[in-house]
Amino acid sequence: MLLGLMAAALIGVGFMAQQHAAYTEPLAEILHIRLLLHLMRKPLWRFGIGAMVGGQILGALALRRAGVAQIEPLLATNLIFALAVSALVYQERLGRGEWLGAVLVSGGVAVFLASAQPQGGTVPHPTSMTWIAVLAVLVVTAGLVVAALRTGLKTRAMLLAAAAGVLYGLQDALTRGSLLTLEHGVHALVTTWSPYALPLVGVLGILLNQSAFDAAPLRISLPATTAAEPITGIVLGVAIFKEQLRVDVYALAGTVAGLIALVVGIVILGRSPFLVKSDAGRQDAESR
Repeated sequence: MLLGLMAAALIGVGFMAQQHAAYTEPLAEILHIRLLLHLMRKPLWRFGIGAMVGGQILGALALRRAGVAQIEPLLATNLIFALAVSALVYQERLGRGEWLGAVLVSGGVAVFLASAQPQGGTVPHPTSMTWIAVLAVLVVTAGLVVAALRTGLKTRAMLLAAAAGVLYGLQDALTRGSLLTLEHGVHALVTTWSPYALPLVGVLGILLNQSAFDAAPLRISLPATTAAEPITGIVLGVAIFKEQLRVDVYALAGTVAGLIALVVGIVILGRSPFLVKSDAGRQDAESR
């Protein structure tokens, strides 16, 4: 659990740095690889990517000890850490809205874990529904991207961020699968497709996320990623790895209530004025 929270902290810091760097890039670079090429030249963005990679490494260590459905909700707390960092940077106190959102997110995570009690998980059989689940995720991602291209900037940012979150959830599931396979030896790992799909999914997720960061400030882009990743990861954990959740009436009620509180808390945190401050970056750039 501690590793999951540490991973969320680094990911939250990483997202903050990435968005501050990406938001000043030209809008014409959205969904173009040159966006990443230009961002690579910025020290702040490289710091953000380094923090996110560090968070993903800690997340992988957490996934080695626990299932996807257990770790994913913890990673959703990255928005709380992002706001905490913003408060320190701007030397301002968090308001009632931020505290309410933080309580709902952390409480939602606690209620979900206590009610669902996710456990178990095995390496999926080659003839299982793994391919169907992965294909479904890719179809959802493609649908979100296509819809994003037909909307205004704010909606486009939310849809692209949601698509990135879906891919991040898939990335976490692939990481869990690779770690479970590695327990059967290196030969078993290199003869499966998941470790080779991981970098492709990761790069595509980063491109979608940076495009969302380029299109709109964090208050619009980050909550969608934060909400989509754990939901996708939980679904994949159950569908692919056969992770077990409690299914009695009281457990289901608690599970649903926890997830609702988590999402509502994310939405409330997304409205924080601390996440609006990054608007100044593009306004200064445009004024010049």
